[in-house]
Amino acid sequence: MTDEELMDMAKKTSANAHTPYTKFAVGAAVLLSDGEVFTGCNVETSSYGSSLCAERNAIASAVAAGRKDIVKVAIYSPESLDVVPCGTCRQWLLDFAGDKDIVILTQGENGFNTYTIKQLLPHPHNNSTK
Repeated sequence: MTDEELMDMAKKTSANAHTPYTKFAVGAAVLLSDGEVFTGCNVETSSYGSSLCAERNAIASAVAAGRKDIVKVAIYSPESLDVVPCGTCRQWLLDFAGDKDIVILTQGENGFNTYTIKQLLPHPHNNSTK
């Protein structure tokens, strides 16, 4: 799967976001080692702490299907360029990356911006996988 195809899946999924409070829609597409993709969008509730980010939504879908072998994640928001995961999502991504360093794609001004999870979370929680 190309980066463009993965980002397109994240973009399409962002249209399903439920964001009545922030009006900040986000879509994520999680690529697994065999090419399968799980998508997710952010879902807000009036109890903000129980809202779910797009990345965690996509990861939870993969885990529910018995999958944890994430290799790449595309994140898209029509509201802003270069949307990176929040701290909680960074920890989730690292925990499910195992011993590899997954790639995170965001929509940049001139194409894609690419990060590794270890760049975004250089000092993870002590119990996370390495």
